[in-house]
Amino acid sequence: MMKSKAKEFFGRALRFILNPRLLLCLFIAWMITNGWAYIMFFVGTYLKISWMIGISGAYLAFLWLPVSPEKIVTLIIAIGLLRIMFPRDIQTLGTLRRVLRRIKNVGKKKCE
Repeated sequence: MMKSKAKEFFGRALRFILNPRLLLCLFIAWMITNGWAYIMFFVGTYLKISWMIGISGAYLAFLWLPVSPEKIVTLIIAIGLLRIMFPRDIQTLGTLRRVLRRIKNVGKKKCE
């Protein structure tokens, strides 16, 4: 019984994460927050353009700090893009709403 519940949970989570629409939005959000810096760093290194290396290297150093909120910002941007680009994707947006509702309920229980 317990194995089937766990298997079902992980199956649903995997299907949610591997949703092509969500993956596209995560990729675009990642390019907005991180991707440009990696590309700029490699292009700057290849072409020996010091200002590109400096700007992208400084941003990448910030990203690797433990206090960097980059992953949270990337996820927020991806969810926003999902809502804008695929407003009729009821299944994915519904799953996100259910997860948000559960997080809010857990937060309320801890405050009581």
